[in-house]
Amino acid sequence: MELYLDTANVAEVERLARIFPLAGVTTNPSIVAASKVPLWEVLPRLREAVGKDGRLFAQVLGRDAATMVAQAKQLVARIPGIVVKVPVTSEGLAAIKLLTAGGITTLGTAVYSPAQGLLAALAGAEYVAPYVNRVDAQGGDGIKTVQELQALLDLHAPRCKVLAASFKTPRQALDCLLAGCEAITLPLDVAQQLIRSPAVDAAIDKFEHDWSGAFGNLNL
Repeated sequence: MELYLDTANVAEVERLARIFPLAGVTTNPSIVAASKVPLWEVLPRLREAVGKDGRLFAQVLGRDAATMVAQAKQLVARIPGIVVKVPVTSEGLAAIKLLTAGGITTLGTAVYSPAQGLLAALAGAEYVAPYVNRVDAQGGDGIKTVQELQALLDLHAPRCKVLAASFKTPRQALDCLLAGCEAITLPLDVAQQLIRSPAVDAAIDKFEHDWSGAFGNLNL
């Protein structure tokens, strides 16, 4: 199982990398724009933050396959080892095929249906990213979409991984993992909710209170 942070906040990646077993970081144009840090400044810093074994994902902006391929090559040339995110449109599928043939690793992103994700996998994408909460927001069932996509990949494209994205709650992420997803990417707030619990804090406070009441200190 691979756990990613969906962010361009370098300081938070560095902080949470000490806590979480991170596989790397995913970004997209909106995330980078929100950071207010230019792409070619933030990507090297994120690359360093995830370490030599971590994976970094960045997305092309082009709408046609030729532009997508050119931008993907630019990303790989500037940040070796980066995984290129390509929206799964008709032109995106053409770009994924060309990039795969050229040895560039891709993720098919902005996936809203199982069929769309399967086509990206068959085109050669190593990962496909269904947008769980956004599917829900459009009146669909994000978790069911992930379940069906995972089943299709297991049957027809087992080398491709579902990297589920777009979460508002930890429960959504856990349901994707229970559906068999091999990877998830979490926004910072959802990642921190995984380990934040008032009940846990209260239990620790009681342990300390009882110990110090009996022994007068908190030493073992």
